[in-house]
Amino acid sequence: MNKKLKVVTIGGGSSYTPELIEGFIKRYDQFPLTELWLVDIEKGKEKLEIVAALARRMIHKANLPIEIHTTLNRREALVDADFVTTQIRVGLLDARINDERIPLSHGLIGQETNGLGGMFKALRTIPVLLDIVKDIQELCPEAWLINFTNPSGMVTQAILQHTSFRRVVGLCNLPINMHLGISKLLNADPERVRLELTGVNHFIYATDVFLDGVSVLDRVLEIYSKLGKEDVISMKNFISMPFSKSLLYGLRAIPCPYHNYYYFTKEQLETELDEFSKGCVRAQRVKEVEKNLFEKYKDTSLDVKPEELSLRGGAHYSDAACNLISSIYSNAGDIQYVNTLNNGTIKDLEDDEVIECACIITKDGPKPLNIGKMNRNIRGPIQMIKGFENLCIQAAVTGNKDIAIAALNNNPLITSDELANQIFDEMLEANKEYLPQFFKK
Repeated sequence: MNKKLKVVTIGGGSSYTPELIEGFIKRYDQFPLTELWLVDIEKGKEKLEIVAALARRMIHKANLPIEIHTTLNRREALVDADFVTTQIRVGLLDARINDERIPLSHGLIGQETNGLGGMFKALRTIPVLLDIVKDIQELCPEAWLINFTNPSGMVTQAILQHTSFRRVVGLCNLPINMHLGISKLLNADPERVRLELTGVNHFIYATDVFLDGVSVLDRVLEIYSKLGKEDVISMKNFISMPFSKSLLYGLRAIPCPYHNYYYFTKEQLETELDEFSKGCVRAQRVKEVEKNLFEKYKDTSLDVKPEELSLRGGAHYSDAACNLISSIYSNAGDIQYVNTLNNGTIKDLEDDEVIECACIITKDGPKPLNIGKMNRNIRGPIQMIKGFENLCIQAAVTGNKDIAIAALNNNPLITSDELANQIFDEMLEANKEYLPQFFKK
């Protein structure tokens, strides 16, 4: 009989959960999971049961002794958990639609993890995650928390700065996409390729690339500078443009796809405004994709992760979580790209700030590979975005509007202090239900 090995997934009714199940199935030999608890809220009850039924069919097909439990009581689920994953969306997709549509109505970028949208997602999410951590510290203090709730870097930093809990790692699928994409450009197995990533979540640069341990950055810069629009590393949720040869060589680094919002602000805004004028921003399309996915999940003959899930925009998130959990459990010592405490890894940032970088994964968590002083060509932008993140976290914890406005004015996607104040008030009212910290007397 296997020793009990328990994972709790908060936000278990997510459309991503089938990928999580697939990840645990294919790693069962390395991580012999015995029970998975899927937790959600009352509004997500129907989706939770649909996903759980599919999960049980997938487990049955794999003929594995994994028990699937569902509950709306996270405290019941957390007792004696070994790992906890969080994949929540406070306010559901309707809140994301507001995050995108309200800024666009004022002629500013509307995106769920950058600028105004990213800040309001953080304001809604951070207090909820801090409450979850309180329960973890009481009910399963030795568990590892694997957070892939966005904005992942800010959420992870808030936990590390505002609680005494240290067993938390943040995850994002962006570094995985960059790793796979650059490996493909080199026509090399990803196992042979390692990236040096410098920066913070959704604002990272590949500052070196190693093939079989040897730097090939110059080769990658040359290849990348010749790519067309169809070939650049991209994400499902926005259009990626090819960075110019001058930018790549001038930076001596490869920007991540999310840098499209900063290096192609004009083009991204034009695309978003066009979608907005037609009455369908990205979040509304995602809502339709989700609706279709859950109709598919209801099919009692379905016992695999459907291909359509790749349209959702978060491919590799859940698989990355399973990979990280398995490596911590087995003390694997492999290299993965995660959000963790800086603690001297980047000399130009504070020790208690969270960075996204390459880490050796051990039973004691991630051990960042040293970066030292940043490439000075990218240092300023990274520090600016980290300043924005720091202010967002403070605003989320305190409910201080002044700090929130200062955060917006430190973000290059916000073009006017007057506009920042105006839109903040409008978005605050739209999010009133989820931001009680701003309405305390």
